[in-house]
Formats: sequence, C-alpha cells, structure tokens
Amino acid sequence: MFGLADCNNFFVSCERVFRPDLRDKPVVVLSNNDGCVISRSNESKAMGIKMGEPFFKIRHLMEQGKVAVFSSNYSLYGDMSRRVMSMLSLYTPHLDIYSIDEAILDFTGLGDADVLRAHGKKMVRDINKGVGVPISLGIAATKTLAKMASKYAKQYPAYEGVCLIDSDEKREKALQQFPIGDVWGVGRQMLKTMTYYGVRTAWDFVQRSENWVRREFNVNAVRTWRELQGINCIKIDELPYKKSICMSRSFPGAGISKLSELEEAVAYFATECARKLREQQSCCGQITVFAYTSRFRQEQPSDLLHQHIRMNVPTCDTAEIVHAALECVRRHVVQDLYSYKKAGVMVWDIVSSDAVQTLLFDEVDRGKQKKLIQAVDSINRKNGHNVVKVATMGERREYVADHKYVSRRYTTNINDILELKV
Repeated sequence: MFGLADCNNFFVSCERVFRPDLRDKPVVVLSNNDGCVISRSNESKAMGIKMGEPFFKIRHLMEQGKVAVFSSNYSLYGDMSRRVMSMLSLYTPHLDIYSIDEAILDFTGLGDADVLRAHGKKMVRDINKGVGVPISLGIAATKTLAKMASKYAKQYPAYEGVCLIDSDEKREKALQQFPIGDVWGVGRQMLKTMTYYGVRTAWDFVQRSENWVRREFNVNAVRTWRELQGINCIKIDELPYKKSICMSRSFPGAGISKLSELEEAVAYFATECARKLREQQSCCGQITVFAYTSRFRQEQPSDLLHQHIRMNVPTCDTAEIVHAALECVRRHVVQDLYSYKKAGVMVWDIVSSDAVQTLLFDEVDRGKQKKLIQAVDSINRKNGHNVVKVATMGERREYVADHKYVSRRYTTNINDILELKV
C-alpha cells in the first residue's frame, strides 16, 4: 500500500501559518513578477477566482479588502516544505519526495485498513499541529490510485484528510466519478484522443482493452491503465514530470534596450531552467528563446525575437544551455535598436537523465561536465543561490521579479523572525 501526501493550497497555507488572522478568508499567491494567481484558498475559489487569473483582473478585490494578496516567497515555501517532509519521514522508512508539496510513502506491511486509516489520520493531525500546513493523504495499492484518493480526501471533509481505497468496490466507485483529465499521466494530447473516443472518466478508460491503449498511446499509458486496475507497475522515477520548463519576466519601465542587458537576462533565465531540469533529473533536447517589445507603445519600433535551437545531445548542463540561448539572441539581435518589455527561455523535448541518446562523435566530455555541475550545485546549496554562476549573468538584476506584496522570510532570515511583546 502506498500513501500520497499532498499539502492543501500549499503556498497559501504557508502564508497563513504566520498570518492566523487570514484563516477562513480569501487569500491568493501570485506568480513571479506578480503576474497571475498560482495558489488560492478555498474561499478564493468560492469567489470564482481561477488558477492563472491575471492579477490586474482581481486587483480591485485587493483594494476593496476582499482578498489578501501575496507575492510568491519561495524561500519561505522551500523551508516549510522541508519541515513537512521531515515530519512525513517519521511515519515510514521509505519516503520519496515528488514535488515541493507532494510525497509518496510506502505503507506496505503496516497493517489492515483500520490501522492504515488511523495511522494516516494521526499523520495529518500531527503535521497540521507541528508545521501548521494542512495535508490530504490518499492511500491505495498503486501510486496513481493513491494520487486519486488524495484528491478525494481534499474534496470531501468527511474523510478527515484521509481517503483509503483498499477494495475493488471502492476502486470502481472512485474511478466512475473521476474525470479522465485529472488522472496522473494523462496530458493534453492524450486527453484529446480520449475525448474523441468518448472516454470521459477513469472508469471509461479501464473498460478499454490493454491492446487498445497500447495501439492508441504508448507504454506509459499502458502503465497508467494497469495502475488504475490496481496493479503496481510505476516506479517513483517513472512518474510524470514537466514536459517543458519556462522562465520569463516582464521588465519594469520602458524595458531594456541594450544587447548586453538582454544577454544577462537570458543567461539568468537559461540558468534557472537548467537548475530545474536537474531538480527533476531530466535533460532537454530543444531550447526556445523569446523577447518582444511593448504592444502599447506605438511610438517606438517593434520587434519580436523567437529563436529555436536543437541540442546535439539532450543536456541539463548550465553552460551548454546558456551558450545555446545566447546564440539564439545574437542570431537575431545585432545592435541596440529596440526596448524589449519581456523575454524568456523555454526548454522542452525533455527526457529522463537515464534515457539520453548519446552521440558517437560528441565533442563534449559528458563525464567531466557532470562532475563540474555537481560541484557547482554543491557550492551553491551550501553558500547561497547563484554564488557560482556563468559570467554572462553579470551583476545587474533589473530583470529579477517584482514582488510588491512579498511576505517576510520568517524561518530563514534572522531579521524576519516573529517578535512577541509581553
């Protein structure tokens, strides 16, 4: 049996830990550069605020005092995640961290349904009390079913934070009510095909034959189909990961017009993409760089940069990705003619680091580069973000996100800790 622990509205919950006056009130957290909503409290969802809603559309609600708004505070969220995961590790010797707010626990051999349910409820209560972050726990015979159960635990308060799928009867009932688009591993393209064939729920999917699934999709879809049948066949490193990663920013004021400044920004974005690739143990095969001027300033010349480059060998090497991204910029921009309002880097065609197709005549010493990357990452983890970096990033930071509503770093900065007056 596996458990999947999922923190409820994680970013919002982290903010509420240190702002108890906001419990049971509408709260949202914004993306980098305060662009759009990326986390919502249940009260905000009830108001009709959607995930990804542009901030300017709900600014009036903040000004009227109807919604509390926070800029993303990743220092705080990362430390709170560490605390949650540390407590989760007390409940099983086998804990796999899947994302900043999700973890998979192996409960095999722990006991029967009553023991598992009691164990899970104690876990939910202890973490809520010890860290202040509410979690939902799904328990089932496979990781995909456990993910489904965690969503039911979050959706129905009567479960008290724990949903257990431990019989075929419960599994079939859960599948019949679960939209196929919400199943782990079902992406947009797969969903289009499912919809075309009239597959609306997870139950519709498992009623299809394995041969049909293999013919219409791929081996990963077959594994998902088997997991929904109750057959455990997906390892932690085979769980779905991001198919693309994008880092972008809007620049303040009139934007940036110097080529050197644009290169610094693009180098920074490419560095962050490379870091995120390594975090999910993957490599990218293709890179896209984009930048464009403001559409609303008609008096200035307009330009659109959208360059693409394919890597000879999929990579997560910061130096390689930065070099390729800068090549895209220099291929298009040759002098300081335009004021770019936004720029970004997207890495895609992502594969697992263990499944990279190498090149016979590769001129790069991959083993040596891997050791260098590991050394740099180790130094940065120990001494601070980007202490060691590519020189092209420079010292200028105009492109760093604008966080007007950021909270204090209560747990990681001595100057931001809470003060009590008695």
